[in-house]
Amino acid sequence: MTQAPRRKRDSAATKEALLQAASELFTERGFSATTVRDVAARAGANQALLFRYFGSKQELFAAVLTRNSEQVVAELSAEELPRQLLMNLLDSAEPNGEHPLVAMLRSWSDERAAEMLRGELGARYTERLSELSDAEDAQLRADLVLAWVFGIGMVRSVLGKSPLAEADPEVIVGYVTRAASVLLERTDLSDDR
Repeated sequence: MTQAPRRKRDSAATKEALLQAASELFTERGFSATTVRDVAARAGANQALLFRYFGSKQELFAAVLTRNSEQVVAELSAEELPRQLLMNLLDSAEPNGEHPLVAMLRSWSDERAAEMLRGELGARYTERLSELSDAEDAQLRADLVLAWVFGIGMVRSVLGKSPLAEADPEVIVGYVTRAASVLLERTDLSDDR
């Protein structure tokens, strides 16, 4: 009797499937309500592999945040980042479903998840945005733009406040990017970065 050939594991594909499943579940349920068992089941993987690759639920959450922010930062120049972040927030509401921003905000109630969110936002987006300004307080300016962008997303999508909730996304983005460019402007025009 011959044995069927063993299928070779593809660890990179399994890690990616786990990250994708975790990203979906954290968005749908928030950090606290997402279990590693559910992540593994959605990814079609064994729970033990999740722990082997990521160590813990917290480390998996951090890996999801890192992956998502790295993708955005890698694909966009610093100049494009405020516009695209805002467009993503304005366009990502699911019809008859929960806005991903709500899921992210729900994760803030878990202190470990909130710490990771703050770290990721600071480590990736603030760093990239601060490249636009040569001001001594460039990181503060970048944080202000980031807070404004997420605040607009929350007021529009989570609170549904008029007239912001009904406004054309392109109009909103136009106003915000013009104002953000003033906040992040370069003051030393002789410095050609």
